[in-house]
Amino acid sequence: QVQLVESGGGLVQAGGSLRLSCAASRSTTNIDTIDWYRQVPGKQRELVARISSGSSTVYADSVKGRFTISRDNAKNTVALQMNSLKPEDTAVYYCHAMVGPIGRKYHAWGQGTQVTVSS
Repeated sequence: QVQLVESGGGLVQAGGSLRLSCAASRSTTNIDTIDWYRQVPGKQRELVARISSGSSTVYADSVKGRFTISRDNAKNTVALQMNSLKPEDTAVYYCHAMVGPIGRKYHAWGQGTQVTVSS
């Protein structure tokens, strides 16, 4: 099974930056899309950014122009560069991918990393 491990979270002041990293236990070359989600207590997990195997990207409206997702298949990692952070970006951020053979794909989630933005 593929394991995803996030790192890079922490406490930052509003306007600051953080870079999250997601490391996969196996090659990401054969993984189509890899996502970053976030969740705050009492709310549903929401998609923040998505990157395809061809490096096309999708962003939530709330982070467009501030966050950048990228992937490095040589290092089996996906990064989320977060700039101009706002208090409302405070959440646990999760890395996600659909992995496995065709017809038997399953959700792989990381354990999450806390991002806290102070005002």
